[in-house]
Amino acid sequence: MLRYVPQYRDRIFVIAMDGGIVECENFRNLLLDVALLRSLRIGVALVHGAGLQIRKLAEQTGQIPSNFDGTGITDAATLQLSLNAANRVSHEILEGLSAHDLRGACGNALVAHPAGILQGVDHQFTGRVERVDTPFLRALLDNDIIPVIPPLGCDGEGSTFRLNSDAVAVEVARSLQAVKLIYLTEFPGITLLRADRSEGELLRQLNVAEAELVLKKQRAELSPASVSKLTYAVKAAQEGVPRVHIIDGQVEEGLLGEVFSNEGIGTLIHANEYQAIRRARKKDARAIYALIRTGMESDELLPRALAEIERRIGDFYVFEVDGSLAGCAALHDYPEAKKAEMACVCVTAKYENQGIGLRMMSFLEDQARAAGALELFCLSTQAVNYFVQKGGFRLGTPDDLPVERRQRYENSGRKSQVLVKKLN
Repeated sequence: MLRYVPQYRDRIFVIAMDGGIVECENFRNLLLDVALLRSLRIGVALVHGAGLQIRKLAEQTGQIPSNFDGTGITDAATLQLSLNAANRVSHEILEGLSAHDLRGACGNALVAHPAGILQGVDHQFTGRVERVDTPFLRALLDNDIIPVIPPLGCDGEGSTFRLNSDAVAVEVARSLQAVKLIYLTEFPGITLLRADRSEGELLRQLNVAEAELVLKKQRAELSPASVSKLTYAVKAAQEGVPRVHIIDGQVEEGLLGEVFSNEGIGTLIHANEYQAIRRARKKDARAIYALIRTGMESDELLPRALAEIERRIGDFYVFEVDGSLAGCAALHDYPEAKKAEMACVCVTAKYENQGIGLRMMSFLEDQARAAGALELFCLSTQAVNYFVQKGGFRLGTPDDLPVERRQRYENSGRKSQVLVKKLN
């Protein structure tokens, strides 16, 4: 945790809480986490929703809201429900901040205008953020006061409009130049649903392009709440927020676990080079050796001495996550045969099943192609299916190897399966 603190000191996090999070058992713990962030000189602005509270208030009063999330039509009765619910949530947050000796303030920081007539339908009191009063919010932050921002905005005539809290969070994060936007939800993160709509695969890390592809190709596998969060996360990243986190706010210490660890607990959408493949340096040799040691001991990887790695360090590439080594691979070139060998592909255990191996393989394939290789090959004893099914390799024979590599292959006695792939 401590190594992250300097890079975030005197920067701003925008934390967006769904209404349900304010009523969950972990809410007080979350505010304690906020207190810790403030003690580390990290500025925090809180945006909240009120969907759950609107539903409860509607049930109590026997009303039927025209819309629950601030994106559809908001009639006069629903606006009143939203005002009552949002004001109650804001007050609960202020109460919680006071219980942790934190000062908070809820003001008219959002200037809004009507959403208007969309596809022939008047959205009445549904609004859009026109402007964020950034100097006002910064003045609060500079005086050690946490802004509490509800999903409501006013226009120049004093009229109130209901807003979508996910959208509000993006505008606030952008205006404050926040380094993180953190959505605290009631689900684990962006999860692809199974056919029966039960929770399936949790997507851990996505860059903007990958997130857009999920929205385009796999939208049907997402819940409506996930679609909203992912859509606005992409928008935030495109508008300059480096990292957007979508996590389960019901998990104790989940907020700190997400922002102060490599793994996190939910989904990260990143716009900058959070993850990077780079050529290995001499100082990486020992870390590479430690990473591949288990694979060598299980005979999955060809045995390599530390001295050999140091000698051939120029052939190695490493995959970093926030400065930590998550994976490695090597590319050995055989220019006379116009072939290249992909070797030593290895991902550390805690980053398995996150697509890092595939990214490394794709990267090495591009490197080999750029170097003029017409064919890529690799040797495997235990991961043949992976290279065939995921990497697009086909089964080959020792005759496919360059002469000098075939000699070493025969001398090793490992009888690895040869796999080859044409580079067009």
